[in-house]
Amino acid sequence: MEKFDKLSAIAAPLRMINVDTDIIIPKQFLKTVKRTGLGVNAFNDIRYNEDGSEKTDFVLNKDAYRDAGILITGENFGCGSSREHAPWAILDMGIRCLIAPSFADIFYNNSFKNGILPIQLPQEQVDQLMDEAETNPEAPLEIDLENQTIKRGNKFSFDFDIDPFRKHCLLNGLDDIGLTLEKKAHIADFENNDKQKRSWLYKS
Repeated sequence: MEKFDKLSAIAAPLRMINVDTDIIIPKQFLKTVKRTGLGVNAFNDIRYNEDGSEKTDFVLNKDAYRDAGILITGENFGCGSSREHAPWAILDMGIRCLIAPSFADIFYNNSFKNGILPIQLPQEQVDQLMDEAETNPEAPLEIDLENQTIKRGNKFSFDFDIDPFRKHCLLNGLDDIGLTLEKKAHIADFENNDKQKRSWLYKS
């Protein structure tokens, strides 16, 4: 998993609440078990017309936000069915950070496990970020995970909370497999000791 330390990126304002996982990645695209390739289908039903052309009013189709690395959105983002394809699709679009007043629990947890930083802020701060992203779309938003701050140039700075363990995992690029591999030496010691105690288990 890619490490997350600091991010300076264009922020796209998605003024929607209760964006569920079927909106993020519709069910017909869940056939793959790969984490890549889903970005083109992210937000499919609100991003494309039936003929496959882009909907001009969808924020990520606008030139100013096509390369956005941050998505600012409404409350209860990621609700609905639990599908890990949702953060896969968002990450594959190039979005590394999500900012909202609240997230659905399973989506929130899955985001961390896939290298996405979901930040919860009070509604008034989210509104301010939305307004600023719409007014000055070319100005990047700066996320500093180590210091837990969000900055918009010299205009304002917000602090955000994050669980220390999740922060550690993002800063060091540790998913569940990475966390296990941190204990590789202990696992090897256990196996060696166990082979001495129960050698019959290891006979082929």
